[in-house]
Amino acid sequence: MNRSFAQFRRSLCVMVGAMALGAALSAPAYSQVAAVPELAVAQQAVNRADQADADQYAPDLLASARSALAQAQAAAADRRERRQAPELALRATVDAELARARSNEAIAQAQVQQRRQEISELQRTLDLEPAR
Repeated sequence: MNRSFAQFRRSLCVMVGAMALGAALSAPAYSQVAAVPELAVAQQAVNRADQADADQYAPDLLASARSALAQAQAAAADRRERRQAPELALRATVDAELARARSNEAIAQAQVQQRRQEISELQRTLDLEPAR
């Protein structure tokens, strides 16, 4: 069966209508981020902390950052509390960045310790080898 151009138009209209509906439904979330740009910065900071394994090395700080981010998002959605949203988002950003820094520090310390052990083992190996 061959499709006619009329069928293409109908499916195109349905697709465009679905996209428009999706955009209309996501507009309130976008307007919150646009109204409080600090929310986007805080979300990115929390994501970076997640990627740095802060769950393992700084779980308390990461939990605090997530909590502050959730509070900031709730404040941005509430017209009466919208003024508090930037401050809460900034707190989330700071906690997330500190969690990321502590995580990176812990990883670096573990790598240093591993290298020291490797050096110690190599020194023991060299001391045990007979001189040639």
